[in-house]
Amino acid sequence: MVFALFGILFLLLLISTPIFIALSGSVLATFALFNDIDLVIVIQRMFAGLNKFSLMSIPFFILAANLMGEGGISKRIINLANMIVGSMVGGLGIAAILASMFFGAISGSAPATVIAIGAMLYPALVEKNYGKDYSIGVLASSGALGIVIPPSITMIVYGAVTGTSVGALFIAGFGAGIIYGLIFMIYTYFFAKKRDIVMTTKPTVKEFLVAIKDASWGIGVPVIIIGGIYGGVFTPTEAAAVSVFYAMFVTIFIYKEVSFNKLINILTKSSLQIAQVMILLAAASVFSWILTAEGITSSIASAVIAFSSSKYVVLLLINIVILIAGMFIDGASIIMILAPLFFPIAMKMGIDPVHLGVIFSVNSAIGMFTPPFGLNLFVASSISGLSVQRISKAVIPFIILSIIALIIITYIPQISLWLPTQVYGAW
Repeated sequence: MVFALFGILFLLLLISTPIFIALSGSVLATFALFNDIDLVIVIQRMFAGLNKFSLMSIPFFILAANLMGEGGISKRIINLANMIVGSMVGGLGIAAILASMFFGAISGSAPATVIAIGAMLYPALVEKNYGKDYSIGVLASSGALGIVIPPSITMIVYGAVTGTSVGALFIAGFGAGIIYGLIFMIYTYFFAKKRDIVMTTKPTVKEFLVAIKDASWGIGVPVIIIGGIYGGVFTPTEAAAVSVFYAMFVTIFIYKEVSFNKLINILTKSSLQIAQVMILLAAASVFSWILTAEGITSSIASAVIAFSSSKYVVLLLINIVILIAGMFIDGASIIMILAPLFFPIAMKMGIDPVHLGVIFSVNSAIGMFTPPFGLNLFVASSISGLSVQRISKAVIPFIILSIIALIIITYIPQISLWLPTQVYGAW
C-alpha cells in the first residue's frame, strides 16, 4: 500500500497534474485499490484538516499583503532601504535584499515579495551594471525571506500541525532571517566590488528623515502584528485581521493609492489566492492523515532513529528530505505532509519544536527558488521577461549561499531560540 501511495503520487506529479489533485488523488486511488471503506472519508478529512483556528489567519495575511503591495507601501520601503545602504559598495543590491526583508515582515509571502520588490528594482539593478543574471537571481532568492521573517504563513501552518506556539515561531524567525539576509548581503558586497559598480550619492539627513517619515506607516504593520502578539493584546489570527484593517486605512486614507475599483480587484485577486492555498492545505492534510493512520509515520520514525542515534545526523537527513521535497511542492504542503513525520522523531531526539519549525521554514524558503518547480522562478520570469531556464542558472549561487545559511541555522540553534527564550522563557 505504501509503494502504491507514493508511486501514484509521483506518477501524477510527473505528468504535471496540479499538486492538490496529485495529493488527494493518490489517497483516493490507494483507498479504492486496497481498502474497502467509503471514499467520502477522504472529503471529510480534507475539511477536518482546515478546521483549525490558527489557519484562519492565512486569508487575512494574504489580503493584507495584496493591499500593501498594491497600495504604495512597497515603493516607500524600497526608497527607505536605498537611503540606508544605497551609498555602500553594492548598495542597490543590498537595498534589494533589505527591502525584501522589510516587505517579508509585512506580507509573509515569498511570491508577493518578489513581485512587489522585483517589479521596481529589477530595471534599476540592470541599469546600474549588476547584470541581468545577478539582478533577477538576488530578487528571486531574497524574496523567499518572506517565508522566514514573521509573519510567515508557513510558520502558521507548522504551528497548526504540531501545536507549537505561533508567537514563539514568529520571533524565532527574526534571528534566522537576519543570518539568511546577511549572507546574501556579504556576497553582494564582494560581487559589486569585483565588478567595480559605481556607488550612489550619499543622501542628506533631510532626505533620510523624509524617507523614514514616508515609510513609517508601512513599517508600522509588523510592529502592530509582532508587538500585539508578544504583548498579549491579540492572537496571531486576531493580529492578521487587525493588519487588514490597518493596511486598508493606510493605503486608502494615508497614501491614497487604493481606489474603490482597485480595492475590488485586490479582493478578487486575494480570494483566488486564498482558494489556491486552502485547497492545497486540504489535500496535503488528507495525505498526512493517511501516513499517520496507516502507521507509515511511526515506521519511518523508527527506521530513522535506528539508522542513527545522533541528533546532528537526524537533522541532516531532515534537511535533505525537505530540500528535495521543496523542489516540487510548496512550503505549506511540505509541512502538512512531513511535519507529522519528523516531529515525533525530533521530540525523541531532543530537538526543540520551535527550532524544527524554523528549519522547516528555511528549507521551504530555499524550495521557493529551487528548480524545477520553485514558484519564485516563474514569478521572476514574469517580471523580467527572462526564461525560467536562465533564471534557474542565475539562482545557483544563491542556492549555495542559502544552504550555508541553513547549515548555520540548523547547527547553532540559539540563533533561532535566543529571542523567543527571552520573551517566553519556555513554551
